[in-house]
This record gives sequence, structure tokens and C-alpha cells, in this order.
Amino acid sequence: MDTAVELAEKGGFEAVRLRDVAASSGVALGTLYRHFRSKEDLLVAALAAQVEQLERRMEAHPARGPGTLERVTAFFTTATQGLCRRPMLARAILRAAASGQPELAEKVARFHGAITTQIKTAIMGPSAAGGNGSAAARADAIATVLEQVWFTALVGWAGGLHGQDDVIGNVRSAVALILGE
Repeated sequence: MDTAVELAEKGGFEAVRLRDVAASSGVALGTLYRHFRSKEDLLVAALAAQVEQLERRMEAHPARGPGTLERVTAFFTTATQGLCRRPMLARAILRAAASGQPELAEKVARFHGAITTQIKTAIMGPSAAGGNGSAAARADAIATVLEQVWFTALVGWAGGLHGQDDVIGNVRSAVALILGE
């Protein structure tokens, strides 16, 4: 996976060919295919690693702010900057996640679920995020919508439609509209 990340950082999605990944990492191509069905599968695995890093970071440094809008904006700022700090890799990962390959659906769903959980934590605050009841159900619904807004904005960023600050601004606007702030 490290080799795929390096190739994507240098040349984007097109640069990640399983044959090159195998050769550069000293692994037999057949072995690589036993673990990853395609380059999209390999890049989605790299996305999962990025999400794990984000989870560790947010656990160590939860999103802060005097209100929900500020906490959620802080989370999306951290998540967006973390993902976009290596733009070629980010674009490759997003392209893989948005590829629509049915065999990747479960892995991509785990990504969306993990981000939704992090957003819910930012909405409710770290101490209340695991709670049940109507407040937790509402936070979960809001987090789901915000995750979709964020992912869509990231795909737009990857396609050159707007900048990284616009991604954060779009999500912040969605939070403000949903919360009435």
C-alpha cells in the first residue's frame, strides 16, 4: 500500500498500476491480486488508512469550539486539510472511492460510516457522542447529510471546480442551514 501511495502522490490515479506496485514493492503480481482486486481496491485501502489516522488525531485532539457550528467546522477543517495536503493522492483516493465498483461498496461504506461517526462526535461533543435517544438519532441524521455534502464537495475539489477552503465553507454553510445558526 505504501508503494501505491507513493505512486499516486507522484502521478495520481493513472500512475497506480498493480504491475508497477508489485514490481516497486518486490511482491509478486499474483500475491498483490490476492489482496487487492484492482487499483481502486488498493486506493480505497489507502483511504481506510487515512481515516484511521484521522480517528487517532481526533481522539487525541477532539474538535473544539463554543458551539456545534464551530466544533463541526473544526472537524471538517482538520479532515479536509489532512486529506488534501497530498493533492495527487487525495484525487486518486477520491476517484477510487467514487468509482462505483460494486465489490468496493462495503469498504467505501465503512469510510462514510467512520466519517459520519466523527461528525456525530463533533456535533454532540466527545462525552455525549455514544449516547442514545432522540438527540443522538438527530445528530446521526445530521452527520450523515453533512458527510455526503463533504464528500460531494471533495469530489468537486478533485475535479478542479473549487478550492479546499470552498470545501470547508460549503460544509460550514450546510451546518449553519441545518442547525439554523
